[in-house]
Amino acid sequence: MSKFYEKVAYRDVEEDVKSQKSVDKWIFRLLLIVIGFVPLIVMAKVIEVQSPLVTNVDILQSGEKGDLFTYYKSLIVIIITILAGLMLLAKILFMNGEIRKTKINYAIGAFAVAIVISTIFSPNISIALHGLYNRSDGAISWLCYLALFFIAMNIDYPKKALNYILYSLYPFVIINLFIVTMNFYDNDLLQKVAVKKLVMLFLPEGAELSDGSVLVGTLNQWNYMSGMFAIMTVMFLTATVLEKNIGRAIGHLVVAVMSIAVMLMSISTSGFITVCIMMIVVLFVAIKSEKKAQSFAMIAVFLVASAPVFHVLASKDARVWTESVGFVIKSNPYLKEEPVSATSINTDVKFDWMTKAYATEKFELPVLPERAVGAGTGRVYIWGKGFELVKDRPFFGYGLDTFMYNFPHYNIDARASIFDENTIIDKPHSMYVGWLYGTGIIGFLCGIIILIISLCSPLKIAIKSNNSMIWILGIAWGAYLVQALFNDSLPGTSATLWVMAGILLATTLNKNNIAQQ
Repeated sequence: MSKFYEKVAYRDVEEDVKSQKSVDKWIFRLLLIVIGFVPLIVMAKVIEVQSPLVTNVDILQSGEKGDLFTYYKSLIVIIITILAGLMLLAKILFMNGEIRKTKINYAIGAFAVAIVISTIFSPNISIALHGLYNRSDGAISWLCYLALFFIAMNIDYPKKALNYILYSLYPFVIINLFIVTMNFYDNDLLQKVAVKKLVMLFLPEGAELSDGSVLVGTLNQWNYMSGMFAIMTVMFLTATVLEKNIGRAIGHLVVAVMSIAVMLMSISTSGFITVCIMMIVVLFVAIKSEKKAQSFAMIAVFLVASAPVFHVLASKDARVWTESVGFVIKSNPYLKEEPVSATSINTDVKFDWMTKAYATEKFELPVLPERAVGAGTGRVYIWGKGFELVKDRPFFGYGLDTFMYNFPHYNIDARASIFDENTIIDKPHSMYVGWLYGTGIIGFLCGIIILIISLCSPLKIAIKSNNSMIWILGIAWGAYLVQALFNDSLPGTSATLWVMAGILLATTLNKNNIAQQ
């Protein structure tokens, strides 16, 4: 009788293991959709916005607003999070699955609670919940990122998981290279009838894209494109360095060159800074690699191949130099100086007209700040104002993605930092400032703890085991965190990278458990 029960128990365990593996495969497939497909979605959507402000400024008013890049990305992320979450729950409840025990679980929970509390106490609850209409990066999206991160941490992956992840991003790089190249050479795809019809597929009858709409890529605008393709550049370059199969290494190398081309055409310094910082880590990985000669040869080929790409692009638009190498070397050899006109005004003659006015009493008109673009293309000014806002709500913040409705617009001192005091600032231009502003000090610290653990734990294991998957995903995650100093979060960038970070942690925890056995 006891033998019979032992056989039944053994069979049940075996069936549970098979079921767990099956569920893990399906969850991994869903995660691959988030990684490779979600960033590609570009579909127009008309959204009814209820503004918390009464104003005659169009962008701040209530009414119907259009979005091209984030609504459907966010929607797919939410659907996949629910499906993957239900699968993980079924695995735990009915298949004897287990949650990996790690300190980061507490930080994830605390950050999630901080997001919920900040939303409940937000002066703009509906905005904090869903996010700005053209960004969709509010509480719901961030809870999805954290949930996907947690889910990805708690499943097992096939041996070729790294290849699947990298290959799933090939279309993202190739499609964006085509789109941004067309735009760069003044042939915007959004002006093509077929493309326009595709992105307008779900718009209500009579709705049209606004005049002047352009397609610079599948992400919102240049800054996000630059940051995301800096991540792609260093990730695929690291894959090239560590790949033992020469065919796959060449494939990754080609995609790395494509990625840096997209980054350069995005005309934003954030990507260049990210690549420069992360190249130090890539070189360290090359030193640690088994085939050092091949690794450094691949880096050399990458640099040689990137040089003519850079030259061609900078020759077309001198800003390619200005927003990359120009960060270090101010003199731009691609900038064509305009000849001085013979009719130019003599600057030696100075006029003091209208600097003083007299009435019954003598007084001087105020001196306005000179128009200029401040440090970090105005970011330092924006961050400073953001920190001032935090002082009023230090513990719970204002709710994520509500920055536009609380920022002090029309300050005269903005002339010296963002050139025009009439510019409406809609985001903090830094994920970290966004956290601090949106969730308060407590939420910010919880988020930082997650980042520290997610970087330090994989780094320790990577140095010991020299595991390719940990290095490649770790460098991608690190690049995301570097560019986040200068860029905000979006569903098309954050969902992808938080999933990859979860896979990174899962691989790290597996390697750590093996080392301890």
